[in-house]
Amino acid sequence: MRIRPAELEDAAAICKVLRQSITILCVRDHKNDPDILNAWLENKTPETLTRWIEDPSSQLLVAIEKTDILAVGGIMKSGEITLNYVHPSGRFRGISKKMVNALEARAKEYGAKTCKLNSTATARRFYLAMGYTEGKSGIGTFGITNYPMSKNI
Repeated sequence: MRIRPAELEDAAAICKVLRQSITILCVRDHKNDPDILNAWLENKTPETLTRWIEDPSSQLLVAIEKTDILAVGGIMKSGEITLNYVHPSGRFRGISKKMVNALEARAKEYGAKTCKLNSTATARRFYLAMGYTEGKSGIGTFGITNYPMSKNI
């Protein structure tokens, strides 16, 4: 497994990873509520992913095994982690940990001293185990509870 910057031709595969990860792995957050799920998935399209890949203020990274994309992560130059999703077939294999390490390394390259993110309930324990501390939770985007977190890097 290797991690590399996303390329434009990855947009459709990244979209598939995001949509499957959210739909299958994040049930604790969306509770199979079609309104929440549809809102969360609405911008997970190849067109949106193309814009995110081209955005100069951030970078998307993908975790590749053979030719398959198993995870996607996003980091803003400010140090904000915007995405960290793993395909269901890649869960519990250390891919998310490697992705977070790569995102933190990229944030350091950008000059950030802190990484910040909004965790889902599904990922909350994972980020705490990765050394993130959490702020006050609240209802965030898509109507799900989010957990603001940060870590000095």
